[in-house]
Amino acid sequence: MIILIFIVTKKLLLCKYLCNYYSLKINHKKHKQRSYFQLVPKKEKNVRLPIILSVLLSVSIIIVILYFTIDEQTINYLTKTPINYSYFIAAAAINILYWGLWGLRLKILSTAIEPNFNISLWKSTKIVIANLFLANITPSMAGGEPVRIYLLNKDGLHAGGATAAVLGERLLDALFLLICVPFAFFIFGQYITDGVFNTLLYIAIIFFVIVVILFAFALKQPQRTKRLALWVANKLSKFSKKPEKFENGVEKISTEIDHFHESMMFFVTKGKKTFLFAGLITALFWLTGWIIPVLILLGLGITPFIIESFAAQILLVIIAMMPTTPGSTGVSEGGTAALFGVFIPASLIGVFVLLYRFITYHMGLILGVIFQYRIFKSVASFSMDVVEKKE
Repeated sequence: MIILIFIVTKKLLLCKYLCNYYSLKINHKKHKQRSYFQLVPKKEKNVRLPIILSVLLSVSIIIVILYFTIDEQTINYLTKTPINYSYFIAAAAINILYWGLWGLRLKILSTAIEPNFNISLWKSTKIVIANLFLANITPSMAGGEPVRIYLLNKDGLHAGGATAAVLGERLLDALFLLICVPFAFFIFGQYITDGVFNTLLYIAIIFFVIVVILFAFALKQPQRTKRLALWVANKLSKFSKKPEKFENGVEKISTEIDHFHESMMFFVTKGKKTFLFAGLITALFWLTGWIIPVLILLGLGITPFIIESFAAQILLVIIAMMPTTPGSTGVSEGGTAALFGVFIPASLIGVFVLLYRFITYHMGLILGVIFQYRIFKSVASFSMDVVEKKE
């Protein structure tokens, strides 16, 4: 039940974790008959702890993996085998292309909602890169969503449209990954022999499937979803020391379920063709990102297992979606080592994880910090109101 609320009121419920750096406030203003978000001055919230935790977890787990995998064979291999660094550069370039396709999808969905909203591919890609910082220091990479919504609105897309575009992205990702999961299990299931890891993987898959089912239920039955969500919220309020906060939360839940349903109904009715096209871009977007480890393996002189690599990354994405650590750091490094360790020699798995996570995680974190600072003039602390629809 709690998962259900998480799905249909994503922006609000994530605030429990994001409250360290987001300031939420409802304002009601009119501007040329358009809804919009407003940046308001509020007390700054510190995000140093999530930054430190995410980086520390990632680096420490990589160091642990390196410690247990680097041996004499590793040194001999790296000194005697020609390392093709051009493949590593190509992997980094592919990662940038991956962001570009993400920006293209965001542009397509936004323009479908508001044809007069003219946003360039470069600007939508900048929005994507700017969202990477908060996405990489929050569980399930959820912190980037409010940033994308805010920046779309700042560039001229009305509040409801910005929310619909971002929710549309989430729905497309969920549908594509749901299609890919059986393929991943078919290809990779025979290689998973560790009982503990196998159990954790099944838990992650079950969690993901439940989330998708409840997502669809919220779209099909908004009123029932609202009643269930409100019932759960009211029950939880009895355990709170400040029930008045839950009363406000109940009102917000009701409003956000309506926003969610309106947004999704647009894409399955008027925006159906555009949504389908965005779905094709989504498939290309994910497949492009999954090429990165193949290029890293080629650079290390290891014969790549393309199909198996894709399957491993599908399962890794599902694991990373679990709301565990900031940016799923630690979990992603460990999952990468466990999944790719099936095909890569044990003496090289640490080197592979280091290169893979630097390109797919730390590279985005670094560039995200730069774009974040250019927008908010701060990284460690800032105040931002991004989530409420203005009438």
